[in-house]
Amino acid sequence: MSKKILILLAHPNLKDSKANRVLADAARGLPGVVVHDLYLLYPDFRIDVKKEQALLVDADLIVYQFPFYWYSSPALFKEWQDKVLEWGFAFGKGGDKLEGKKVFVALTTGGPQEAYQSGGNNQYSIVEFLRPLEQTANFCRMDYRAPFVVPHIQNLSEAELTAQAHRYREVLSSLTEL
Repeated sequence: MSKKILILLAHPNLKDSKANRVLADAARGLPGVVVHDLYLLYPDFRIDVKKEQALLVDADLIVYQFPFYWYSSPALFKEWQDKVLEWGFAFGKGGDKLEGKKVFVALTTGGPQEAYQSGGNNQYSIVEFLRPLEQTANFCRMDYRAPFVVPHIQNLSEAELTAQAHRYREVLSSLTEL
């Protein structure tokens, strides 16, 4: 049975994106995959909480896709978390709507992979920087999976970017058939 995958895309300027646009385009059209562009839908940051919660309930797998900005996600994604993952829905009494759902982060970085390690320019790994998202998933009783990372995007050739998009599509395809 095909699974439903919800990609929560949070890029403030997708039309000028080098990598996130290509990744999102690679995902579009896959059976069971919905690419949900938060900045397109909520440029004023006024999130339709009930609509977003319904999308989450309907999904089997949730992907948070964004460019890595200052060791975190873009602002609208954080606002989305604060509003949508509320008590009584995602946690607390009656807050079991996300329990058991799989979730992972798909992100792009400006820096090279070796910059994200002890002794590297950024001192910590991507996994360490993503701990708050992992803990949020744990708190909501979700099944957090390893991130999909495309590093050093400004240095990727078109062929390398196409290969990364193909890899992303393969990962998503394999997850729709779980």
